[in-house]
Amino acid sequence: METVIQQPHPFDSLTETELKLVRKIINKTYHVGPEYRFTFQYVGLNEPNKSLVLSWHSSPGQNVKPPPRQAFVVSRDNGNTREIVVDFSSGAIISDKIHVGDGYPMLTIDEQQVMLVLKFKPFRRSITRRGLNVSEVVVTSATVGWLGEEETERIISMRPFYLNGSVNTYLRPIEGLTIIVNLDKMKVTVFKDRFRSPLAKANGTEFRISKLKPPFGPPLQNSIIFQLDGPGFKIDGNNVRWANWEFHMSFDVRAGLVISLASIFYMDMNKYRQVLYKGHLSELFVHYMDPFSDDWYSIIYLDCGDFGCGQSAVSLEPYTDCPVSAAFMEASKKQICQVRNKGILTQVRNKDTTDSENLKVDNRFVN
Repeated sequence: METVIQQPHPFDSLTETELKLVRKIINKTYHVGPEYRFTFQYVGLNEPNKSLVLSWHSSPGQNVKPPPRQAFVVSRDNGNTREIVVDFSSGAIISDKIHVGDGYPMLTIDEQQVMLVLKFKPFRRSITRRGLNVSEVVVTSATVGWLGEEETERIISMRPFYLNGSVNTYLRPIEGLTIIVNLDKMKVTVFKDRFRSPLAKANGTEFRISKLKPPFGPPLQNSIIFQLDGPGFKIDGNNVRWANWEFHMSFDVRAGLVISLASIFYMDMNKYRQVLYKGHLSELFVHYMDPFSDDWYSIIYLDCGDFGCGQSAVSLEPYTDCPVSAAFMEASKKQICQVRNKGILTQVRNKDTTDSENLKVDNRFVN
């Protein structure tokens, strides 16, 4: 039996130690290895019992035990979707269900980047016939929406773009190619070269400041927002207090930022009133669905459910993305990275600075 120390707050994100324990327990329980098709699609905090959370939250300093801390794992196991719950106090799997019904799990990073298309010979021939350089082609994933067909395979549509003079990935789509990849088999199952169309020009598309050349527009005066007495908020662990507000912040690989147990303090009543138990982005739904185009009719993006809004998070750069008085919290982005055979931990860090003390910036960067 292996255990980990419980976190002080029920909604804190999984720690690196907990993530490693999840991986170890699952690797011991299931067939995971080069010869097996087992992938980690999602690993996050299992939703704790609400009544236990509220009981713990409403009784500070009274030694009320927080609810059991558990991890929720969605995995793909030889074509089946497993929903697994790992309990940290016992160091064991307490629930394991095969998902039956509609829907598929979130894409892994590997599945989003399926580079096998660039090695697919019919695809390379189609690119060459267009007079394009294969080395300048990038391929992105676009989930295939369900339009009433009887589909049992987990598939994804791949969309090629041409760089060659532009750093904007999506500026120059290579139209007329239908590419479908089976994610469980990791192979191209449908390929059609239907037509050719002119590419957009790359001239005048440079947007990187270091690469831009005169003439420029009129210069603007510099400005800065600075709080002489420091920021107006206080951070204690993952709890934030600002003005008469108090709330907890955490991070989820699917939903991204999560706000929980938000309360506002009423001065006349001398007490807090809870206004939000838990809130996060539920979905970002983009449906192109052009009924007259084979390239676009099935393109339906579920950014959280398919790609993961948290998984798409990138590093923040102090003084560029955030003002001087910003604080960088521990987002615990050490999630289990979805790979083909076993889970590995990855880290996304904010860019560090050496002069943060001079600018009074809290230097607790994403770790």
